[in-house]
Amino acid sequence: MKDYIEERVISIANYIIEHGSTTVRQTAKDFGVSKSTVHKDVTERLENMKPSLAKEVRRVLDVNKSERHIRGGMATKEKYLHQR
Repeated sequence: MKDYIEERVISIANYIIEHGSTTVRQTAKDFGVSKSTVHKDVTERLENMKPSLAKEVRRVLDVNKSERHIRGGMATKEKYLHQR
């Protein structure tokens, strides 16, 4: 694997852990890559490079996944409040 990819994978993993409430979409935007790239980096590449770090990232992503329906509902509520 290329060095710059390994650096990006580690940077993304640390970013997700430090900013626990960040989403894959926001992380992708902040790093200038696609959501697919972020997902592949933290699920496949990171697992092969640093399994312990991959487990920490997985915990954060699982929490975000369990809360996403709440965030979606809040976003919809805000949308309709501003339309009135």
